[in-house]
Amino acid sequence: MAEFLVRIALTRPPAMADESWQAVLVEEAQVAASYRDDGVIHRIWRVPGATANLGIWRAADATELHARISGLPAFPHMRVQVEALALHYLEQPAASRST
Repeated sequence: MAEFLVRIALTRPPAMADESWQAVLVEEAQVAASYRDDGVIHRIWRVPGATANLGIWRAADATELHARISGLPAFPHMRVQVEALALHYLEQPAASRST
């Protein structure tokens, strides 16, 4: 399972009615909670002062990650940045580290 740093910024469309936007957010919360329960979203943080978050997501590969992100109900209203992550030697147990 690969890990990815995912940054998401959400922007409400100006022409969208309040009720429609709230419906998107409710559905978004449900899908995101299922991703968290399934381990797809491993860790997540809010970005203070913004409608944005930063998280560690897990997926088999970038194609699966894209499918998960684009499956979010609010995806059409998101700006998403993804960075693949590689294991750092300090994350390995001390006995197996090589210099």
